[in-house]
Amino acid sequence: MPDQRLPAATFEDLAIPLFDQLYNFARWLTQDTAEAEDLVQETYAKALRGFSTFQAGTNFRAWIYRILRNSFLSSKTGLRTTVVFDEEDHESAPSSDSPTPESLLISQATRETVQQALEELPVHFREILLLCEVEEMSYQEIAETLAIPTGTVMSRLFRARKTLRGLLQQKLGGGQHGV
Repeated sequence: MPDQRLPAATFEDLAIPLFDQLYNFARWLTQDTAEAEDLVQETYAKALRGFSTFQAGTNFRAWIYRILRNSFLSSKTGLRTTVVFDEEDHESAPSSDSPTPESLLISQATRETVQQALEELPVHFREILLLCEVEEMSYQEIAETLAIPTGTVMSRLFRARKTLRGLLQQKLGGGQHGV
């Protein structure tokens, strides 16, 4: 007999607080507002339909992120994955010093260089960097989300950072031979 003690609001209690995080992750993955909205909507629909399979006491955040990731990877957009920075965070912070045109240009060029380097990374490196650095997931949460061992998370994250560092060194003229 299914457990009837959980009220219908339990899904909402768990899922609604994650909406902004899921949307941001979807936006990074799709690089398109409309596609991100569709992906989040599809994720919530699948998660609601499959909520009876969710085991209470386990990591709901990792579970719903895995649904979003799998939905994305099975979509047409997932085949041409790219990453985009959310520039609001960089431009909205007030400062006592007014930025000079030169500093704005350097900042924009740096963001573009990092974005280009990220786009050159294989998908499995980009997503692990995104989950760790942007979504601030623990190694255990990343392991649950990607359905890989924690040791694989650590080694893949190390290789992703090393590869990104090498790409940035090449792009910034720090060495033509890479790392």
